[in-house]
This record gives sequence, C-alpha cells and structure tokens, in this order.
Amino acid sequence: MEKPLAYRMRPTSIDQIVGQEHLVGEGKIIWRMVKAKQLSSMILYGPPGIGKTSIASAIAGSTQYAFRMLNAATDTKKDLQIVVEEAKMSGTVVLLLDEVHRLDKPKQDFLLPHLENGRIVLIGATTENPYIAIHPAVRSRSQIFELHSLSDEQISRALKRAIEDKEKGLGNYALDVESSVLEYFARSTNGDLRSSLNALELAVKSTEKNDDGLIHLTQSIAEECLQRKSLTHDKDGDAHYNVISAFQKSIRGSDVHAALHYLARLLEAGEIKVILRRLIVTAYEDIGLANPAGVSRVMEAVEAAEKIGLPEARIPLANAVIEMCLSPKSNSAISAIDNALKDVRDGKSGDVPAHLKDTHYKGADKLGSGIGYKFPHNYDEHWIPQQYLPDTIKNRKYYDPVLTSKFEDALSRQLNKFSG
Repeated sequence: MEKPLAYRMRPTSIDQIVGQEHLVGEGKIIWRMVKAKQLSSMILYGPPGIGKTSIASAIAGSTQYAFRMLNAATDTKKDLQIVVEEAKMSGTVVLLLDEVHRLDKPKQDFLLPHLENGRIVLIGATTENPYIAIHPAVRSRSQIFELHSLSDEQISRALKRAIEDKEKGLGNYALDVESSVLEYFARSTNGDLRSSLNALELAVKSTEKNDDGLIHLTQSIAEECLQRKSLTHDKDGDAHYNVISAFQKSIRGSDVHAALHYLARLLEAGEIKVILRRLIVTAYEDIGLANPAGVSRVMEAVEAAEKIGLPEARIPLANAVIEMCLSPKSNSAISAIDNALKDVRDGKSGDVPAHLKDTHYKGADKLGSGIGYKFPHNYDEHWIPQQYLPDTIKNRKYYDPVLTSKFEDALSRQLNKFSG
C-alpha cells in the first residue's frame, strides 16, 4: 500500500523544509548545526502537522546519519535498545522520539548515557510545553526549539510542490486545479500542512477524469474531501490554556472581535463549563466595581446558558462577552484584597484596636475592650471617623477606586476604529 502524500513529501534536506525559517533559514541555529555536522539533542515543540518530523528527517538527510523514528508512549525499551545497537555498529543515529513528554523513567534512564556519549542524537517531538511536561533530566540535555504554525502562503507553496513532483507527489496525474482549491486547503487547516496534503491527495484520487482526460478539482470537491481540523484540544495541553488566556485577555483589552473569536473556538471545542467559569472570573476580576450592574448581567447570562444548553447558549454568552468588552473596567477589588493578603502574609498586622474588641463576655470592660467605640448609627449620616486598622498600619490604604472617565474616552476611540 502506498504511503500517504504527507509522508512521501517529507524533506530529505534542510533546504526543502517549508516554514520555520527562524530555525532552519540560512545562518539560523539548526542550519548551522547541520552545516557544521555538530548536532546536539533537541526538543521540537509546537502544534501538530507543522514540520517536527520533517525537520528531523531533513537533519538526518542533510548529515547522512541514519534516521529512526519511535514513539515514547507506544514503543518499548527493547525498541530503544535496537536503535542503540545500530548506533554502536554504524555510528551516530538521529532518533526522532515522538510524544517525548511521555517518556517513562526506565526508558529515560536507558537513553541518557547514549545521549551523553553522542551515539544518539535525540530529536524529541511534542505538542506539550516542554518546560512543564518533559522530565528535567531529558530537558537539560536538549536544546528547546518552538515551531510556529505555517502561514497560508507557505502551505499553498507546499501543495503546489506536491502537485508538480512526479517522483514523490502527484505530478503524474493530469490535473486541472482551480486556484481557490489550494487557498481553501491552506486556509481551512489552521496551519497544519499534513492535513492539507492528505486532503489534496484524497481529492485527486477520489475524483474521476472528465471527458477531456483531466481530473478537475473544484472548491466544492475540496470542501467534501477536507476533514476539517478539530478544534477540540487536550484539556491538559497548551492549546487549551492558551485559548482560555487569550479569551480573558481579549475581554480585558476591550477587543470585541478577538473575544468573540476565542469564544467561538471554545464553543466549537465543547468547552462550555470552561467558558462559564471564565466569564464569572473575568466579570469580577476585570469589570468589577466599574460596572456592578454589568457583572450581574454576566451572572444572569451564565445561568441562562446553563439552563438552555447548546446551541442556543451561544446567544446569551455572546451577549455577555460583547457587553464585557464594551464595559468600563476596574480591577480595584482584586488589587485591594491581594494587597491586604500580602500584608497579612508578610506579618504586617497588629492588635485589634481596643475600642473594636468584642464586649460580649463578662469582665470585657475591665480589660478595656470596647471602651471609646463610637456607634456610627448614633451620628448624622450614620458615619463617624474613627480608627479601625491596627496601630502599626493605621494609615495603610488598600482600595484605590478607579476613575472610569479616562477608560471611557479610550474605549470610545477604540470603537471608532472598529466602526471605521
């Protein structure tokens, strides 16, 4: 059975890699390693389908080292031993270890000495944040490189190369491809070249020739063949936390369009509970006392969304997100309580003033408790100045009310940009 197009089109040299110029472009770090044949173990970190395996394959091809691929989750210690024995016999082996964050301790302990002596050049591939997910012993022996999602232009360029390549690609097919097809594949796969290549191959091989002897690919065929990349993500992975972070920060930054985009991504991924929790947190943390009524309406929207469920829940949630973006903002409450907590934790406290102490026990007056307390309701406007903080911090101020007029002026200018 023929291997998939994405597999066949893997680069065999560093200059064939699509994208990742910050690492493999002329003069950049991986380019220099390959040119000097001074390879060190590395961890390639980024979303799926953007070239981690391709870079490993290209490094091996450019240096003429043997190249082996294993998976840290499914392959065994015995599989690692086979690679090490090969390295002892033939020299350096470039080992691509996929899902390197799943490398268990027995495999790790076996592998580390061979990384030290240079027999194995480890290229670990992961979609997880290596500073969190990968064991320090492996991480400390590797350089960490973050890969970026490919642009639409880069994916289109790679698709054209695959169409023209007669040896490994689709160059032997008589094709008539509408210009919109490649644009659609590039735009709809969220930077994932592997998905684009596999969708292109499916379109070509599942479409009959017309009377003119050509396979005509139209956008409607492309739409049928593309298995759209799922936005569902590992709930423990970076994508999950990055989207949530961007969602809250877009609301905080009053960018309606970005906030709705991230809301849609979370909805499409089925993260309804995450959305509800994050809206409540954001309402109190970022809207706060600048718009208490707005906070109440967010809570109402959350309750409505919980009651009606999806797909209708998207409507109150969108209402809440838009209102939050357009609302005045204040984090004065969180700043106030955090400052107070810091003082308490730092030991900046003191005895409760005598006139505030409890008097509901016999002999309290003999200890001076409550003496001198002024009952506010006995005074005009039900308020009288008196000391409430301990003597040691009696002039400490925690709450700084935010003036919203400057914010409203800035927001007005931002809205003019949106509508302009």
